[in-house]
Amino acid sequence: MSRISKIAAVVLLGSTALSTAHAETLSQDSSAAAPQSAGAEPVADDIIVTGTRESGMKATDAAAPVTLLSSAAIEKVGQPNLNQALTQIVPSFQAQTQGTDMASFALSARLRGVSPNHTLVMVNGKRRHNSAIIQVIAGAFGGSVAPSIDLIPPDAVQRIEILQEGAAAQYGSDAIAGVINIILKSNDSGVTAKASAGQYYDSEGVQYSQSANIGVPMGDSGFVNLTLFHRSNDYTFLGDGQTSVRNLDGSTVTNISAAFRPIYDDLNARNGTAEINGGQPKSALSIGFINAGYDFNGVEAYAFGNIARRVGTAKQGYRPPNRICVNTAVPSTCFAPTVADGMVPLQKVVQDEYSLTGGLRGEVSGWDWDLSATYAADKNDIYTLESANTSLFRATGFTPRDFYNGAFEFTQFVGNLDLKHEFDIGFDDPMTFAAGAEYRHETYEIFAGDEASRFKEGGQSFPGYALSDAGKSDRDAYAIYGNVIVKPVPEWTVDIAGRFEDFSDFGSTTIGKLTSRYDFSDAFAIRGTASTGFRAPTLAESNYSATNVAPTSASVQLPPSSAAAVALGFGALKPEKSTNFSAGVVVRPIPRLAITLDGYYIKIKDRIASTGSITGIRNGVPVLTPLINGMTPFAAVSAAIAASGKDIDPSVNTISVQTFTNGIDTRTIGFDFSARYPVDLDFGNLDFTLSANYNETKVLSSNLGSLFNAQAEAILETSSPKFKAVFGTLFESGPFSANMRATYYAKSTVLSSPAITVASAPIPGNFYPAEVKPAAIVDLELGYDFTKWLNVAVGANNLFDKKPEIPALLPVAVASGTSPYINGSTTINSPFTHGPYGTNGGYYYARLTLNF
Repeated sequence: MSRISKIAAVVLLGSTALSTAHAETLSQDSSAAAPQSAGAEPVADDIIVTGTRESGMKATDAAAPVTLLSSAAIEKVGQPNLNQALTQIVPSFQAQTQGTDMASFALSARLRGVSPNHTLVMVNGKRRHNSAIIQVIAGAFGGSVAPSIDLIPPDAVQRIEILQEGAAAQYGSDAIAGVINIILKSNDSGVTAKASAGQYYDSEGVQYSQSANIGVPMGDSGFVNLTLFHRSNDYTFLGDGQTSVRNLDGSTVTNISAAFRPIYDDLNARNGTAEINGGQPKSALSIGFINAGYDFNGVEAYAFGNIARRVGTAKQGYRPPNRICVNTAVPSTCFAPTVADGMVPLQKVVQDEYSLTGGLRGEVSGWDWDLSATYAADKNDIYTLESANTSLFRATGFTPRDFYNGAFEFTQFVGNLDLKHEFDIGFDDPMTFAAGAEYRHETYEIFAGDEASRFKEGGQSFPGYALSDAGKSDRDAYAIYGNVIVKPVPEWTVDIAGRFEDFSDFGSTTIGKLTSRYDFSDAFAIRGTASTGFRAPTLAESNYSATNVAPTSASVQLPPSSAAAVALGFGALKPEKSTNFSAGVVVRPIPRLAITLDGYYIKIKDRIASTGSITGIRNGVPVLTPLINGMTPFAAVSAAIAASGKDIDPSVNTISVQTFTNGIDTRTIGFDFSARYPVDLDFGNLDFTLSANYNETKVLSSNLGSLFNAQAEAILETSSPKFKAVFGTLFESGPFSANMRATYYAKSTVLSSPAITVASAPIPGNFYPAEVKPAAIVDLELGYDFTKWLNVAVGANNLFDKKPEIPALLPVAVASGTSPYINGSTTINSPFTHGPYGTNGGYYYARLTLNF
């Protein structure tokens, strides 16, 4: 099919999958469902628009498992952050608690234990754009450029519908794990204003937020709903220091220069590097969100969108004096005598993001139609502050303290047209037929840094993007879909969907989905799904290029199709393919009690993963075996770095390269359980909920050989808890409310490696298990309506300040200030930041709400 004919097909058929259903959300109050989590507002007619194109579908009658969260449920989480709200309420949802470098400013989230890139996020039924920030560091969220849910203010949300099954054939190629559909508020009157303040148990991370939601009518048949939001938070700190006072065998470190020894001893005596990195960055986020609509005698015009800016700084690793002085014994030879005892650079990110959707919808001769267009962009400017370029200083006698490192930007245009019609084919219920198409254009661009940031190794902690990194890539994607829903008998629903997608850079694919449900009675039903899926690599996965540095190491990220990556045996990424099966039951044994249980199986072939570090020099020693394409790792890595045009800091002693590749096949199995039972009392109401998720991922095969080692395997298989359960209780009596939630996390484990080889390492490859033990986290909020327009609430997330325990993993005791895992380059706690509840501990807050 030619490019012109493809565009013509799109113009005629239109695009994506859920827009028609959004029309129903403007006139129906479906802010809750059963079952759901404590804090929701129960509504009997809980109509959903996600997971089905059948009009008037209720969540408990759906053939697919859909979880609904009301605005009240989200509000009672405490922290003004949608990521936190979902991870504390939905067991199969996991939010990243802490990131590294730029990932700290775009924390990702995922469903059912697979990549964040496998979940489609929508707003009002329209595809949400990706983040421009890619998670480069290997980990459970590695490679993610998923939409930043944190950029959607909680007070703009009417409800959230989460489809927890493969839905690529319905909604798009990246809906392998499911769909998160965020429905915006559409009220045309009233003002709600909120202010909250909180901090962590140790007085760190002080956070303030202010928001307002305003609804106004527009003429006789329209509305405008506006949300304004601002949140600021300070640093949290992590770790017992970044200098090592002992070797792994317990002996005193001796390889310290005489000039630096007094400084070194003083730092350790006052634990001077303990509070510098590993926790959350300092950040200020401002967002404006608008949702509007107007009915022109049966044809509705609608628009929604947002604009956001985030400015944040993250403290980086400690740099000793020999990184910034010509002669550490003579302070005057340092570029600034005030940093003669070392420095802690800052990484600064300025994020500017916006999106706008506009469209028309209506009905002609029984056909519902919806035509829309969306444009969105996310740009991040990166700076290194309070740093120095050592090579530039030694060459010229001068170095800036602040550097502009460049930027990266993602843009997306999506055109949508959806059609739906009901036909009488002789059954008791009409057949629903839906069809449509999608055109999507995406771009990803890296901008180079200033000259000082690109000279040799650049500023300490984060070098500027090189001229060889800079460049722009783009793609066009086309899709058409069809969907038929029939009920041969009133108790039996059959839902069949198919989708054809074509990418300008990867070719085409056809995927399908079959969903069915049978109600044996009002009290018992079974449901199941079989589907295939497809995910094209994101532009960032295919094209991101940079140099990642730590105090004693540097790694060059190679684009998979670059000459340097090809020389190592890699090549351009290809799409992932998936197969999904699910089956479940819906049980309502007694009035008001609703129970669902759904099991699932997800197999992903050619899954994209990071190669991990291909090390050429380790601790100053060239790695000479084994061979890579006929060369030693030292020769191969050196050649790859030369081909990439990069200069590496000569003072680091470990140098490596890495890239993304279609390296593995994985299988994920699990189940989701949910139950809710509200109880009416003489003195109030109780609402009990219990939900749980079991999830297990297994690496079936790998074509990466020794590059995919036990550590990389553990990231996928054990770095997230296999079991998570949430028990919630909401009590309301007159103006008083109490909301309690207890979340149980099973253990999770990653593998850590000290910088030097230890003969007694329990896992081949010099690895030690870093285990976050099972834990129960308790959240509590107490609220009181002092008047009909004033509510005050106080509460705590992680009430009892639970933090991961740090066991002594090595054969010697871990002394205060010792960093045995990566000797001298990171904090002792760093292997434990993968834990599901993070290392910040308890967060305590107060919130004031005004309703007019």
